[in-house]
Amino acid sequence: MTVVEKLIELRALMAERGIDVYMIPTSDFHETEYVGEHFKARYFMSGFSGSQGTLVVCKDQAALWTDGRYFIQAAKQLKGSGIELMRMGEEGVPTIVSYIYDHICEHGGFGFDGRVMNTKLAASICAKLSEKQVQIICHEDLVDKIWKDRPALPKDPAFFLKECYSGKSTADKLADILAVMKKKQATHHIVTTLDDIAWILNMRGNDIAHFPVVLAYLIITENKHHLFVDRSKLSQELLDNFAQNEIELHPYDAVYEFVKIIPKTAVVMMDKAHVNYAISENLKQVSKIIDCPNPSQMMKAIKNPVELENNRKAHIKDGVAMTKFMYWLKTNVGKMEISEISASDYLAELRAQQEGFLDVSFDTIAAYKEHAAMMHYSATKESDVLLKPEGMLLVDSGGQYLEGTTDITRTFVLGAISDEERLHFSAALRGHIALSKAHFLYGCRGTNLDILARGPLWEMGIDYKCGTGHGVGHLLNVHEGPNGFRWRIVSERNDSCVLEEGMTQSNEPGVYVEGSHGIRHENECVVVKGEKNEYGQFMHLETITFVPFDLDGIDPDVLSSYEKQWLNDYHQEVYEKISPYLTEEEKTWLKQATRAI
Repeated sequence: MTVVEKLIELRALMAERGIDVYMIPTSDFHETEYVGEHFKARYFMSGFSGSQGTLVVCKDQAALWTDGRYFIQAAKQLKGSGIELMRMGEEGVPTIVSYIYDHICEHGGFGFDGRVMNTKLAASICAKLSEKQVQIICHEDLVDKIWKDRPALPKDPAFFLKECYSGKSTADKLADILAVMKKKQATHHIVTTLDDIAWILNMRGNDIAHFPVVLAYLIITENKHHLFVDRSKLSQELLDNFAQNEIELHPYDAVYEFVKIIPKTAVVMMDKAHVNYAISENLKQVSKIIDCPNPSQMMKAIKNPVELENNRKAHIKDGVAMTKFMYWLKTNVGKMEISEISASDYLAELRAQQEGFLDVSFDTIAAYKEHAAMMHYSATKESDVLLKPEGMLLVDSGGQYLEGTTDITRTFVLGAISDEERLHFSAALRGHIALSKAHFLYGCRGTNLDILARGPLWEMGIDYKCGTGHGVGHLLNVHEGPNGFRWRIVSERNDSCVLEEGMTQSNEPGVYVEGSHGIRHENECVVVKGEKNEYGQFMHLETITFVPFDLDGIDPDVLSSYEKQWLNDYHQEVYEKISPYLTEEEKTWLKQATRAI
């Protein structure tokens, strides 16, 4: 069935129910960034495969909103579908709410599945539509009626993450959360975000590809806690942990009926930006709801000493795999057949050889030449190309290890490149170095520091349409709030908090020229304390990723002496940390690849 045919069928279902506009976000029941196969309704209906986007279908029009990472990709994938691309953040592009308002009649019907819309977003849309006395129809998933071969919910087993990896027991985490609840005088805390639940319960699973979580809901109370999950997934270690911590198990879908019987006198703490609208609608009997971020969000963002030490170990393992890949790629391109997909597969094999490796942390981006201009390009059988001893290959990848989560990008020079490409490569690296060298007073946010990375590019009158960096989870999601680097606050991104000691960040400026090339340089770093004096507490960033930057892409004349010194010192550290795990041939190559410039 084509996208056009699916839209025709959806519009027929809408007409039967009196729905003028139907909204399909990119979400599961938990507001997860990357969703499992069962929840890819927006992809199924539109043909756009990016991780972020919202489809709105009207009686005779349809539009899809996505951000700058996906403009090029979305334009290609939506071609011929009849769906208009709305480039979020661009001048003249309407917001989703204003578009819906303009395309719905007085007393018309607005439809969506209340389980995949967060309460805050749904409430804001409904409030605006109340001006037209619109009927809200949110108790049915219309896409499910069209998607005949929809994948079932996952049944993969979950496992207990031991304290030698997590650094903190479930009991201690629950106690910390209960302390926050007591301060706020809350009797119940509803947690629906999967990474928070996984962190609180020291539970990991495989319900979403590359994102080691388990589909579940958690309600925390003073005396007993309630976990809504498919019990058949749980290991005996998890069952024992739950019993020890007074956690009662319920079927996954039972949460919707359970919240209906929460006492009227209860004070419920929850994050409306993440708890879905269907749950909120079933909470109407409760007299008071405290809308606030989950306390666990900040708790898990500030990594404890055990997590940090494990994370450093994970990055050494990952650095070995990536360095071996760089050696193989640079040595063999033009001598053997290598494509984007086969290169990605070989890198996955190298990571799998590392002890404690569980999975990649996201679908690897291996993008050659102009493909790299699409920030989140993913090679398919149709788009896969052979690599030649010319141009550049951008590889953005990472691993999930028992010790932690990694995320790294390197841009590899495979042969001759243009002067413009070399200039862009060098400018992006200068931005990366400037941010790596940052020393800042406590209280700064990523918005205060982002200009360090963009500065060399802004001087050239160019930019990149995304943030400079994001928080990274601990054996969790590769994109984690509430910390990040971004030049302006984007409220829905939740990445602009004060940078705290122990937070893990990516640093990844880049240049993307449509139809030509893409460049990104990414390391992970940890926020650490520096000197404290009369001016306050100074902070800086500890780099924990160790893989060479490709010196073949650099114009040394563009770099200052300070930038060269940073790069030389970094490369010396790469050699010292990574070479013990390499063959003699690889060591010899690495010595040259990390030479001083």
